[in-house]
Amino acid sequence: MTGKLVLENLKHKPMRSLLSFLLIGIPVTLILTLVGLSHGMIDDSNRRARGSGADLVVRAPTSAAFASMSTATMPEQKFLAYFSSQPHVKAVMGVVVHTVELVLAINGIDYDQFNRMTGGVRFVKGGPFQGPYDVLIDRYYAQQKHKAVGDTINLLNRDWRVCGVIEEGQLAHLLVPLKTLQELDEVNGKLNQIYLKLDNSANTDMVKAELKQALPEYQIISMEDLASLVRESVNRQGLSDFTAVVIGIAIVIGFAVVCLSMYMAVLQRTREIGILKSLGASKSFIVRIIWAEALLLGLGGTAFGIVLSYGARWVIVTLKPASFQIEIVYLWWPIAAGITLAGATLGALYPGLSAASHDPIEALSYE
Repeated sequence: MTGKLVLENLKHKPMRSLLSFLLIGIPVTLILTLVGLSHGMIDDSNRRARGSGADLVVRAPTSAAFASMSTATMPEQKFLAYFSSQPHVKAVMGVVVHTVELVLAINGIDYDQFNRMTGGVRFVKGGPFQGPYDVLIDRYYAQQKHKAVGDTINLLNRDWRVCGVIEEGQLAHLLVPLKTLQELDEVNGKLNQIYLKLDNSANTDMVKAELKQALPEYQIISMEDLASLVRESVNRQGLSDFTAVVIGIAIVIGFAVVCLSMYMAVLQRTREIGILKSLGASKSFIVRIIWAEALLLGLGGTAFGIVLSYGARWVIVTLKPASFQIEIVYLWWPIAAGITLAGATLGALYPGLSAASHDPIEALSYE
């Protein structure tokens, strides 16, 4: 009986119910989109690092998790020769990284080293560098900027010719000749980081330990460790705090929307409540009806927010596939539902208690 009453109440005022779903769903969408962006950016960074084909990456002592945040300080010839002579090291690649946008960076590479490291560059169209100001772009960047082989891109206040479009997930979205980027950054003969490919991935821990002993001041990072480092760096930049703020806002909005909606519903159904109480309905029964309706609004708003998060993902992937990667994080669906239901429960308290306290005689005479 309670369920039927609740459903009929929601159906009786469809516009109020739909607006409640929408207003509750928006903060749910914000939470899921923010979490999806953080997971997507971290996973994309790790995929591109693994796509280099390397087992280890070496960074200078001052480097952050994102190498583009540090300057090139490692002597190229000295370190490449040193690492190439180490046991189990099959290929070595030096890289210079330069940030061009908030979340996009150019990677300067030696194409022959990169080709050996990856086991063969996977092209969609075009081919390797032909000149000093050629650039390789991945499919995401080509889609975002609407560029094709032969087009010109302005980067670092210079025009670059797109010589090839490569598959996504191969180190970076933008690749240029190493020597050219070193000259532009005035770091001739210096590197940001060095990638090492081993003869057998099973030797990673052993080689890592030996290199750390020989170069204690340098960061020797395995691809498996990279994910946690990137995640820590993202959290240090305040993303976890921002997520907490959005969750707090979601609870407040859920509380306010449900409280207002249910309070108006109680006022509109004063006579109905009086009839129920005159028929013997207890105060707890009245509270349960209001609470159940609030939970349905919360669940409906959560479902609406999940649907909207797919729409947000489509927009981001369509418009900014290179700048922002986003995932649907299913684990956060029940978390978002729990947050919404907590707000809905709090919002239903006052209207429910107010309805339960109505005098049946006064309620029946209410106009």
